[in-house]
Amino acid sequence: MYPEDIVEEVRQKNNIVDVISEHVRLQKKGGSYFGLCPFHGEKTPSFSVSPNKQMFYCFGCGVGGNVFSFVMRYENATFKEAVKILADRAGVKLPEIELTAEMKKKASEKSILLEINKEAAKYFYYSLRSPQGKNGYEYLQGRKLTDDTMKAWGLGYANMYSDDLCKYLKGKGYSDEMIVKAGLASRREDKGMHDKFWNRVMFPIQDMNHKVIGFGGRVMGDGEPKYLNSPETLVFDKSRNLYGLNFARSSRKNRMILCEGYMDVIAMHQAGFTEAVASLGTAFTIGQASLLKRFTDTVILSYDSDGAGTKAALRAIGILRDAGLTGRVLDLKPYKDPDEFIKNLGAEEFEKRIDNAKNSFYFEIEVLARGYDQNDPQEKTAFHREVAKKLCTFTEDVERNNYLEGICREYMIDSAGMRKLVMSVVNQTGLGTPVREKPRSGMAASNSPEDGILKAQRILITWLCEEPDIYKSIAEYISAADFTDELYGQVANELISGIESGGFVPATLVSRFEEEEDQQKIAQIFNTKITGLDGQPLAMDSITDKEKALKDIVLKVKENSYEYHSKNLTGDVASIDEAIRGKKQLEKLKMATIRL
Repeated sequence: MYPEDIVEEVRQKNNIVDVISEHVRLQKKGGSYFGLCPFHGEKTPSFSVSPNKQMFYCFGCGVGGNVFSFVMRYENATFKEAVKILADRAGVKLPEIELTAEMKKKASEKSILLEINKEAAKYFYYSLRSPQGKNGYEYLQGRKLTDDTMKAWGLGYANMYSDDLCKYLKGKGYSDEMIVKAGLASRREDKGMHDKFWNRVMFPIQDMNHKVIGFGGRVMGDGEPKYLNSPETLVFDKSRNLYGLNFARSSRKNRMILCEGYMDVIAMHQAGFTEAVASLGTAFTIGQASLLKRFTDTVILSYDSDGAGTKAALRAIGILRDAGLTGRVLDLKPYKDPDEFIKNLGAEEFEKRIDNAKNSFYFEIEVLARGYDQNDPQEKTAFHREVAKKLCTFTEDVERNNYLEGICREYMIDSAGMRKLVMSVVNQTGLGTPVREKPRSGMAASNSPEDGILKAQRILITWLCEEPDIYKSIAEYISAADFTDELYGQVANELISGIESGGFVPATLVSRFEEEEDQQKIAQIFNTKITGLDGQPLAMDSITDKEKALKDIVLKVKENSYEYHSKNLTGDVASIDEAIRGKKQLEKLKMATIRL
């Protein structure tokens, strides 16, 4: 990672309004700029850019951060890549990162492997277009791929001879050892060096930066295995890469379509669905789900419609859910896969299927229902019991109740009976959390106490950021220790220190976090609407109203702080002193009148 002072220099030399204006049309309103969010579809501008905070925040989708965060999300880049992009833009020379001897050796080996893969890709590419590649070329033409598509994806051919690639690469000066390490050849005592791929159409696998890291090969004829992939190497980790992501990352469609095979991905891109990707000859992994989460919140599963495809879809749904992604399942019937569907019904009909993709939980219930005879009372009861178990996996009452009502409508199940069954399952197995009955008064259930506590802390941080002069009026009552969430405490400490020293820019703090999720949380903290704890706008018609509103917020934060520290006493003198001090401050605050 680059030194903090260099990162800050790069940030300061890239005014966020100027950078974002290169991609989004902004209009000034008050002290901020507004435009249409580039990260989700909207007709009314909710995307704000603050020159004072040097931050952006979308009140529609919740995306936010500083100038690095914007480049990371817009360009689908890592934090390090975003720093490099903005350094080049501002003419800042980045230092070379010091490497250990071991790191240098590994970096050198990686570089050589990438060179070898690049040369192999060129070799396969030209082989496909030579007389010996005729079979492969005709096969791809038969799959309705255009020459432009074949070129864009770098498709190639490994010919019938089992040592041609080895000879070619050795002729380029690469050693047997490195060719084997690249996963392109094997060495046997009886046969010596021989190619891993032969008589196959070749699919170069590229990382997000378009570097070739491995290959997939489809055999010509009836040979086995039908598809053969490169083994894992120093540059190729199957569990953390996705085929086609180097193109799909730029699709800007706010979704990804996950397929099973290379041909499905290519056919879909050719048809205009440039958000399609596929796992690399292995089952979908949590690492790949985490990779997708960098680019989208919604993944459409477009797996084969056969039994194996259904099984794979069910497994992927669980992985997507664990990664915090919304999964939806595409109905491809009567066709087996996306490639076959598009060839027969066209892209327009495929888009309609995407629009009607099934909610992943409903898909799970649909598959579950196939295993029970709904005309047999005993089996029907067993089905209802399994549905209840699945409903118990939802920890949020509202979400569980919504799904319960939907499932009951679809399968003609009595909702009151299902609700009692869910409660019974909870009591018997401890699965999930108890189902609360809806309030009889018709009033909505209140948010959890924790939500209110964090909201008060966010409001106070935003208020202090926008009006730092108010800090002197509350300094004797409030400190960073009163912000009980770890991240909020870090933010408050930096904010208070900055105010006391005469200056603080929130964007500086954002740069200290490389993870987009943390940057987004900080952006939310600094862009909270200053309201009452009930969510209603504050009455600030007079200075007295403003003073009262500020005291209410500070009091809420302080009360929670005292409660938190009292519950978490460690028994040492410092811990007890902190609790006593907090109580005295709280009692004083209750009696005080805050003056601005």
